[in-house]
Amino acid sequence: MVQLPNHYCAKHFEHEAEYLANRQRWARAHSKQYQHKYNNVTRYRNDTKSKQYQFYKTKTWSVIRQQVLDRDHYVCEYCGQPNSRTVDHIVPIEYDEQRMASIDNLATICRECHRLKTQWEQSYYGTGKGNHLKNVPEIHSAKEITRQMKNDGRFRN
Repeated sequence: MVQLPNHYCAKHFEHEAEYLANRQRWARAHSKQYQHKYNNVTRYRNDTKSKQYQFYKTKTWSVIRQQVLDRDHYVCEYCGQPNSRTVDHIVPIEYDEQRMASIDNLATICRECHRLKTQWEQSYYGTGKGNHLKNVPEIHSAKEITRQMKNDGRFRN
């Protein structure tokens, strides 16, 4: 039997390091292709999205982003995870473009919460590729979004 998180039993454990090295090599080789497609096709799929993502390359964004990280002490506002380095729009800019550079609309978020929140936004606001925006009230609080994600069964913390 294999004891998780290992991939090999005690008898064949000498192959574990080789297996992990191969997985890492594969992930590095394929991540560039994925990132290239995501950045050049998915992200910039139309003029509106292109404009939104160009914002992330500006000096304004880098300054605001650092202010938010400092304000939140690098702690995820959704789950409390320390050392979180991603800054996210509470109300997505796809839904309210006017709040793109508003520091009050930004929160520090960890990767896992960001993934879950993106899924939640797609169902609540109707954001994302191929979706249609819904006429719903904006939620301006990370704590309220966390509560709603828990109610939806998306968030377990």
